[in-house]
Amino acid sequence: MNKGTAIIGFFLCFLAGMGLMYSVDRSRGVSIASEGAKGAPGSAIPSHANLVIPVTNDDPSWGNPDALVTIVEFSDFECPFCGRVVPTLEQIKQTYTKDQVRIVWKNQPLSFHKAARPAAEAAQTVFALGGNDAFWKFHDKAFANMKALNDANFEAWAGEVGVDVAKFKADYTAKKHAAKVEGDIKVAMAVGANGTPAFRINGVELSGAQPFEKFKEVIDAQLKEAEALLATKVARSEIYPQLLQKNQKAAPAPEKAPTPQPEAEDTTVWRVPVEAHNPVKGPKDALVTIIEFSDYQCPFCQRVEATMKQITDTYPNDVRIVWKDNALPFHPRAKPAAALARVAREKKGDAGYWTAHAALFESHPKFEDQDLEAVSSKVGIPWAEVKKAIDTGKYDKVIQADMDLAADTAARGTPHFFINGRRLSGAQPFDKFKSLIDEELTKAKAMVASGTPKAKVYDELMKNAKGPPPPERKEVGPAPATAPYKGKKDAKVVIHEFSDFECPFCGRVNPTLKQVIDEYGDRVKIVWRNLPLPFHKNADLAAQAAHEAQAQKGNDGFWQYHDKLFENQQKGLTRDTLEAIAQEMQLDMTKFKAALDQGTHKKKVDDDKAEAEKAGVRGTPGFVVNGYFISGAQPFSAFKKTIDLALKEVK
Repeated sequence: MNKGTAIIGFFLCFLAGMGLMYSVDRSRGVSIASEGAKGAPGSAIPSHANLVIPVTNDDPSWGNPDALVTIVEFSDFECPFCGRVVPTLEQIKQTYTKDQVRIVWKNQPLSFHKAARPAAEAAQTVFALGGNDAFWKFHDKAFANMKALNDANFEAWAGEVGVDVAKFKADYTAKKHAAKVEGDIKVAMAVGANGTPAFRINGVELSGAQPFEKFKEVIDAQLKEAEALLATKVARSEIYPQLLQKNQKAAPAPEKAPTPQPEAEDTTVWRVPVEAHNPVKGPKDALVTIIEFSDYQCPFCQRVEATMKQITDTYPNDVRIVWKDNALPFHPRAKPAAALARVAREKKGDAGYWTAHAALFESHPKFEDQDLEAVSSKVGIPWAEVKKAIDTGKYDKVIQADMDLAADTAARGTPHFFINGRRLSGAQPFDKFKSLIDEELTKAKAMVASGTPKAKVYDELMKNAKGPPPPERKEVGPAPATAPYKGKKDAKVVIHEFSDFECPFCGRVNPTLKQVIDEYGDRVKIVWRNLPLPFHKNADLAAQAAHEAQAQKGNDGFWQYHDKLFENQQKGLTRDTLEAIAQEMQLDMTKFKAALDQGTHKKKVDDDKAEAEKAGVRGTPGFVVNGYFISGAQPFSAFKKTIDLALKEVK
């Protein structure tokens, strides 16, 4: 997808987010932890399968099958506006009972969102294996990591939500549930749900990431109609069919999708340098350079090895392959395996590296110490040296440099390739590689014919290649003098942490923030800023309670209370919980209760919310580091990169 197509796609998505609709080509076929209905597929009412907007046993859902209002959601895991509406749907779940409302998920992966359809198939696979509860957990992970939708993550998330990974991998690879996704798309197009997110509430159309009030207006009206039908002895199981038929008749005819237009090819050339620490296979003056970002523990990286051999066999004099490590955080043995390969390179050069590389993939997925020791013995390098390199993190800096470059070039999943700077993502078949290689070979030969030395072709291509985009910026005012903080009070780098005590991702990032303090010490200051989200009903009062702990026991008292809030997050941060924590900390309970009753610290919380709104920080957790913005519970590497940039600037 070229830049123009990307802009058009984003604009179309923007229209949907504003509540407008658009048509799409189908020929090419925030912080929340949703509570899914328990159990496996099979709870839908059979008679709902033959409706204009059917609900079947294959549809993930929340709520009871005979709920009075059925919200059918047509959505796309890569659409930012679909992600934005997730908190609103959570608010619906908190406002209405499962007897009143059910929410039914249907897939509508848009053609310009390349990862959306695989994500939809992965989610359907999880649903088939684990039921509603597993689906909604996977759904939350996908929307929380929208920029990291790839096969490796799908497999990892499936395991995290309790699905048998081997079964998931087999069914997903076999595209066992692709037909369900295609069926959803056909339903969406038939009823005019051409954009995402799109909703049909008992058949009443609501388009885009609308606010809660818009949903509530339609839901309440439909509840009244449903209750009126119940009063006439209509069975609950017939409420959805009857209201759907009535509302469909009243709805205008769906818009017809425009004639499909072919999507322009992405010709962007990315700046991906070959560095001294990168192992290389192939001639130094090769006309085509393939940069491979990969991970030894990734099954898809192993799968593409046969294709890479076919490439080197087909183009022995024209292609070189350059390895860059992208050890994904959920693959804990990827770095130890990478360390072994780097010891082999240090001892035996690039040839030794590629020998160890092949042996590691032969050992896959067995990468425990005893497995790596066996690989070391096989390739003839001392295990003691490998173990020392692993334990001391000898190669962590060069591995991290590769991972930072992967982030800069949006190579978030593995394997990920750049062919003379042209992107190719995933374990693609040989033909996909060949098409790009042949195209780049033609260009390179033309450059040589014009006087460029063969060995300088890649360097010349990189001179005008696209570099990483500048970091996102958001400006926030100085924190109040009384704001809780960690680190040095007058540190040159200030990290404003906008957070919410009921947000699970805010709790998840706490170990990373500890790592920031451990790594940077007095060079940084982390300041707490309150951003309780409106659908977290206890978050605002919890923030006030933490500030009362600070009022009574100082800065340390705030952080002690802060930690206990996150420890008790799953229990629910009710008033009783807040008071129990206060008693445990031996706070003055009379003062504590009065502060909560009188809203003593509410202005502090409201002022932080206003500052977040002014700066454009709307989700949690969100971090502003000397004006640079980090969104979400990012890994330490993302913080390190931004903090290092800020430190360099203040020097």
